[in-house]
Amino acid sequence: MTAGTASARSVPPEQAAREAELLAGVPTDLLVGGRWVPASSGERFAVEDPSTGAVLTTVADASVEDGAAALDAAVAAQAAWGRTAPRERAEVLRRAFDAVVARTEDLALLMTLEMGKSLAESRGEVTYGAEFLRWASEQATHVAGRYLPAPDGKQRILVVRKPVGPCLLITPWNFPLAMATRKIGPALAAGCTVVLKPAAETPLTSLLFAKVLQDAGVPDGVVNVVPCTRAGEVTGPLIADPRLRKLSFTGSTAVGKQLLKQAADGVLRTSMELGGNAPFLVFEDADLDAAVEGAMLAKLRNGGEACTSANRFYVHAAVAEDFSRRLAERVGAVHVSRGTESGAQVGPLIDEKGRSKVADLVDDAVSRGARVLTGGSRVEGPGYFYAPTVLADVPLGSRLLAEEIFGPVAPVVTFETEDEAVALANDTEYGLVAYAYTGSTARSLRLVERLETGMLGLNTGVISNPAAPFGGVKQSGLGREGGEEGIGEYLETLYAGIADPWG
Repeated sequence: MTAGTASARSVPPEQAAREAELLAGVPTDLLVGGRWVPASSGERFAVEDPSTGAVLTTVADASVEDGAAALDAAVAAQAAWGRTAPRERAEVLRRAFDAVVARTEDLALLMTLEMGKSLAESRGEVTYGAEFLRWASEQATHVAGRYLPAPDGKQRILVVRKPVGPCLLITPWNFPLAMATRKIGPALAAGCTVVLKPAAETPLTSLLFAKVLQDAGVPDGVVNVVPCTRAGEVTGPLIADPRLRKLSFTGSTAVGKQLLKQAADGVLRTSMELGGNAPFLVFEDADLDAAVEGAMLAKLRNGGEACTSANRFYVHAAVAEDFSRRLAERVGAVHVSRGTESGAQVGPLIDEKGRSKVADLVDDAVSRGARVLTGGSRVEGPGYFYAPTVLADVPLGSRLLAEEIFGPVAPVVTFETEDEAVALANDTEYGLVAYAYTGSTARSLRLVERLETGMLGLNTGVISNPAAPFGGVKQSGLGREGGEEGIGEYLETLYAGIADPWG
């Protein structure tokens, strides 16, 4: 179907059989100390297909006791894993990379079923997520310290990098494989053990990935997985446990702030990748064909359900009408359907709560005078679909310019000068990523210095790369994932002062 049209979205029998076969082979218990075990309470929770609303399967619902058991296992395995030769850790991660690539179709279909994105996008996530394992495997043998004489010559300075220790990793639902590999890869490369708490909406991909890690030779207790519906109850005691040495979280700023407050009591080391409100700047000298193509990628990747998604489009008045028309034509032609259907480009939003928020933000903007160029409504029928949308003449003060949309909606605002564009882009408490299209090298360099952001895409709509440091400033978070900086988040620095050996 095209955007805005209804569909029964029934699943063909052959496809249904393939899905049932895959689901039957996915672990649905907790992984604790190398064993797949039911929740101690016996409770389970349902995982839903957002394209139909049907239940895919049920998963063990971890309790406080299960979380404690997982941390016990991670603590017990820490010393041995930390002493494991870097080359051996690297080989385990390299085998995991190969295994993930080999199971691309299974992992992609599983992500599409529980999260909703198209199979093409899910395959792209498998490729992207696997690269974090390969990058981490290459980094594992390059962790280095240093040895040098003190400036006064009276001592020698020895600097050693050591694994932080057991880590709690909390991942979101929108990239269920890549967010797990982006955290687990460097943690294991550094010699840390982990407890993974995946999002309740999409636990299946993490559970299958954990099985892949087992098969690749990750020792028992090094990776433990505790899906649950009462996240705060389970993670709170873990964060308060002095044996836990690091917390890494990807999710909303509101939840991140609460976790930081909890972590403060134990001065727990943290990495926080939080919300975004990415500006997308189009200057009068931009290549409009490239800008529209970049906008499609930056806005509609993952159906707009990404912290890196372009949230606010600021376009120079001289090209705003042309850009908006072209973008609306492209967005209006997007194929909206269940992700398994042929030609699917945009799938459903994750749930009704998410769809209602998107609808409320659009309705607010329209009530203030914004014009709908395409979309602007829910898609009727089963599932949580919302038509990809472009809005023009969006007034300042509209909620969707201040809040993270997390859906396929592109609001366009015009500007007259570079100073105005920069001021609009920086007018947010967030600072994860920004995008800018311009033909001027000098302006590009000025934007690097002027924009308050952790990442900047210049004349490109996709910037995420395992070899680059991912993270934001202001209320978009702390720390970096990926690049050389990523493994450093899982290492402590020890300095030893040694008496002058010539003394």
